[in-house]
Amino acid sequence: MRAAAFLYPWDVVGDPGAAARIADLGVRQVTLASAYHSTRALTPRHPAHRLVTAEYAAVLYPPDRARWAGRDLVPYEAGDWAPGDAYGLAARALEAAGLHVHSWVVLAHNSRLGAEHPGTSVVNAYGDRYPWAPCIARPAVRAYLTELAAEAAVRPGARGTELESCGWYGMAHLHAHDKIGGVALGDAAQYLMSLCFCATCRDGYAAHGLDPRELGAAVRRALEPVWASGGASGTGWPAVEELLGAGPAAATLAWRTRAARTLQEEAVAAVRAAAPQGFRVLLHADPAPYRTGANAGADPAHVLAVADGVVLPCTAGGAESVLPPFTAHARADTVLAANLTVVTGMGGSPATLAADAARARELGATELRLYHAGLASDPDLAAVGAALATLGAAPP
Repeated sequence: MRAAAFLYPWDVVGDPGAAARIADLGVRQVTLASAYHSTRALTPRHPAHRLVTAEYAAVLYPPDRARWAGRDLVPYEAGDWAPGDAYGLAARALEAAGLHVHSWVVLAHNSRLGAEHPGTSVVNAYGDRYPWAPCIARPAVRAYLTELAAEAAVRPGARGTELESCGWYGMAHLHAHDKIGGVALGDAAQYLMSLCFCATCRDGYAAHGLDPRELGAAVRRALEPVWASGGASGTGWPAVEELLGAGPAAATLAWRTRAARTLQEEAVAAVRAAAPQGFRVLLHADPAPYRTGANAGADPAHVLAVADGVVLPCTAGGAESVLPPFTAHARADTVLAANLTVVTGMGGSPATLAADAARARELGATELRLYHAGLASDPDLAAVGAALATLGAAPP
């Protein structure tokens, strides 16, 4: 199976041995961040630092000022964690080591954007804003995300891109020093807490036959037992219908699915318009359309008709649930990339990578993604190299 490793530019820039070390793992492709959210990241092998703090969501290359002239919403340039064209420097080093480079673009996840432009954020049924989650139904947000997708994806030398968070973001997100674990929320409560009630979404609900004020009240009523009982709410879409009612639940999902689908169509079209022939476009996705987050909920048939393929969360048995819905709609050339965490300290299991990859292949996966070569310890990387040798990971 073709295997690719995720990396940040700061894993490579300033470390002369980084590119060769990644190539020696047995991968032949790197998915390199070009637009990324705020994070703290360990760099256990870098000769100059051990911890990188990316203070806000930023592009990791110099944005085209002419492209963004006159716009209210523009990408932020990175600070000292990725100065100048950090992406370009890293990409060239990786290419020199014989690796193919694809860009990694995070879209609807940007806390600084929400802080400086409050009107862009998701607003829940209680009136609380989620500054990390831009509302993808808002025209200005969509225009910004579509332009960002095109610029950040089609970097010099990139052979393809992977678009993360190309859809709805919700409540379940590690934001600053999170203190939200006091009440454990199941699938249904997460969905209700992730419904947006900004002016655009209120109009959207109305267009689907719902009174936005009554819907907000219904959401709050439905959540009261969750707060009172200390958590949980059931899993899967039937649990959402049970809390909110089948009719209102379906109407909210219809509005949100339309917004996500059209954003995905527009973002992919923008990338294709800017990219050379043969440039591959993948989306990080989840087969349940109501889910939110980095792997945004998507309709498998639709997203595979739009993009060249998907990257799917397959760690800890996830392959069993996420791969079959996409396999059913795959073409001969569709990419179904099984994303497996290989950092033990982050819940991954590099020791079982070969078995996990083999199972993913049985379920229809055509490629592997390894999260994350820059964050992994030396023993984790050694286990990855051994597993890839066993699998005979194919070159591009």
